[in-house]
Formats: sequence, C-alpha cells, structure tokens
Amino acid sequence: MVEGSMTQGAGQGPVRTDTLRDFRVPPYAQTPAHTAQVPAPPPPVDIPSQADPHHLVAVPAAPAHPVQAYPADIHPGNAYPDDEPPEGYTPTARDLPVINRGDTLQVPVQTEPAPAPVADGLGPLFVVGDVHGYLDELVAALREQGLIDAEGNWAAGNARLWFLGDFTDRGPDGIGVIDLVMRLSAEAAAAGGYCKALMGNHELLLIGAKRFGDTPVNSGAGTATFQAAWLLNGGQKADMDRLQDVHLQWMSRLDAIEQEDGHLLMHSDTTAYLDYGDSIEAVNDTVHALLTRNDADECWDLFRKFTKRFAFRDESGPQAARELLAAYGGRRVVHGHSPIPYLLGEVGTEDGEEDSRPIVEGPHVYADGLAIAMDGGVTMAGKLLVVRLPLHD
Repeated sequence: MVEGSMTQGAGQGPVRTDTLRDFRVPPYAQTPAHTAQVPAPPPPVDIPSQADPHHLVAVPAAPAHPVQAYPADIHPGNAYPDDEPPEGYTPTARDLPVINRGDTLQVPVQTEPAPAPVADGLGPLFVVGDVHGYLDELVAALREQGLIDAEGNWAAGNARLWFLGDFTDRGPDGIGVIDLVMRLSAEAAAAGGYCKALMGNHELLLIGAKRFGDTPVNSGAGTATFQAAWLLNGGQKADMDRLQDVHLQWMSRLDAIEQEDGHLLMHSDTTAYLDYGDSIEAVNDTVHALLTRNDADECWDLFRKFTKRFAFRDESGPQAARELLAAYGGRRVVHGHSPIPYLLGEVGTEDGEEDSRPIVEGPHVYADGLAIAMDGGVTMAGKLLVVRLPLHD
C-alpha cells in the first residue's frame, strides 16, 4: 500500500483502560550532544491531565535560567547536525505520478494576521498538517507562526496547537519530530496552553511494524505484513533503530478524532471513523481498546481503514462531510492525509521537471466549504502547513 493508493475491519466495543499520558522527553533527546551543558531543570510540576482535569500529571517545570541557544546547525530533537542524513536513510522521491483532476475548487483563504486571546481564557488555535519526518521544515514553520522561539522552546503562551498525525516515514527524522512534539506538549501545558496530537495511519503503521514485524495478517487481498507495508510506505531504519517504548506508548494513546471551536479534527479524509463509534469519545475509546488488545489482524484493519481517502473530494463530498459533522459535531472537517496537490490534480509532470512541482500556498477549502485539507505535500516538495483557525474566506 503506497501513500497515493486508496486502500479500503471494524473495532469491537470500547474497553476502558486508564493510562498516564506521559509527555516527558526521553533522556537522550533532552540535550543534544553538540550543545554545552545547561543547568538542571527544577523539579516537575503537577498539571491537569488532558484526559481528566482532576487528575494531575507531573511535567517538567520551566528552566530557572535561560537555556543556551542551539547552534545554527542543530535544533531540539534533531539527531543529525550539519545537514548530514542519518545512516541508512533512504529518501523518498519528492514527486508523485500525475493525477489528472481539475474538478476540485481551490477557495482562497487568509489566516488572521496576529494571535489574540479568546474569551474563555484559551489562546488562538493552530493546526499542523502531515510532517513525515521533515523536522527542519516543522521547526521553521512553527517559528514563522511564533509558536516556538529561536531555541525551539514553546513561545506561544496559552495558544492551542493540534498536530493532525503522520509524524514519521519518508523524511529523515521522524523520531526527532515525535520528541519535539512530546516536549512542546509539556512546555505548552506549563505555560497555560496546550500542544496535542491525533493518530495518523503512519503511527498505526509504525506501531504495527514494531509490534508484529513479519507476522502475516489478513489484508483482504492476500497475505501481508506490517513490516513490508511500513517499508513500502517510506519507513526509515534510523527511526526504527531509535524507536523506544516511550514513543510507542505515546503514539498508542493518541486520540483519533477531536473537536475544537467547531472544527472536527481528524487525520484521514474518510468516513471510516463512523465504523468505530457514534461519538468522539466512543471512537477514541474503541481505537485505544484495539491497540491495547494487540491483535495483529485487528490493528491491520484499523490501519487500512485509516488509509482510506478522498471522501470529500467529488460530488458526494459535501454529503460525506455533513454525515461526519452530524455524528460528531462541528461546522467544518479539518484533515490531513491526502496531499493538497493530489486533491487538486497538480502533482508534477511525467518528466518530473523541477518547475512543475506543486505550489501550495495554504490550506485547501472544498466540499462546499465543509472540509479543510491541511497536508501541504511536504513529501513531494510541497509545503508543511502550520495554520491558525478559523480561516477567513
């Protein structure tokens, strides 16, 4: 199953398991080896858990002294300074086959120029599209929006930041991306805001490759394995070598769908979420239960359903969006997964000329204005999108 393919399982009833959401950074990622030693941080502070506001979770407190700036050739979570790719990195060609489609309307949008606190005390809302291991591009985009400072620390106070999934595969430093998001989650919570993430199909793929390897699964079209699918979809040896239990636990606890300010946030542009529950809580509980049961065939079904795409693209798209919004609430669906150049039919030319690469200026609003696509196609030399919501047409 390649990223551009359209693969087509349902979960059992929800099984509740209470787990601690630990957003602390693994020790090896806290201070890059190329930087000088910094003072030890103060003891952790207790903050409300994301899942239960009455349950306190220990997170690192803000440093008592300024942390030394990172050199220009390195940033937090980046294990590969001096622009040297990791050993064993197999870059995915940043071009894709031509898809001749001209029937999807691009609606020009603008984001509000400057963040401002909202009435309930929470700050502005930002969303991030698919990152796929492109850590440098992510850091640059977060800095451009003022969400992190020059040293890579959270700088947005009570702002809210949502990642829409797909942190790894294809790009050079997927584990560095996860480490950065985990650390920003703790820093944002300590500052009165939050940084949260949703589960994408590539998180399911990486979890499956690590847990099940070459164990055969029933793919619906013969025998398949998570390991083979992961490699086929841009899996990187460097990511697997650095993958630790803390990363697996963090990915396994990610929610699949959430709503913020009337925006229904999800990774995949599919209605398959409806197969897992008739409410946001039911969907998330079912997905967590499936991963907890650790059954290879169930996880494969979940993965391939999360890999479905293009539900909102054609004539039936507005109705598909309304079906999801009616079930889970909200006024607009906001998703990643399907690159905007795919949705627009602007994926290069057959000869792969440099000047034919897709130009992505911002999110793609479509399906009668009911859907917003956020995957700017960074894996095909597009753009990694970090955007403030709501958009203003």
